[in-house]
Amino acid sequence: MPTYAVQLELTQQGIENIKEGPSRVEAGRELVESMGGELHDIYLTMGSSDYIAIVEAPDDKTAAKVALSLGQEGSIRTQTSRAFTMEEYREIVDGLP
Repeated sequence: MPTYAVQLELTQQGIENIKEGPSRVEAGRELVESMGGELHDIYLTMGSSDYIAIVEAPDDKTAAKVALSLGQEGSIRTQTSRAFTMEEYREIVDGLP
């Protein structure tokens, strides 16, 4: 299953309700699982993102649905990047001309 690195940024609504954050993470985990994916981990970060999540999803469309569904709630904005494992990276490099 493809892996995605998801940067999450709190909105004003999200920071105003920050104490609900842990329960929102669990709701997010359930959402990802209901779409056939897996939330491997989520990290509180300092810098341009408030959180980074490592997610597996069946495909890009499903990853986009997860991101859009999370954004609909209004507490976060997401930026999703496809992340390649070291095995996938080696396959990509081995296939270079």
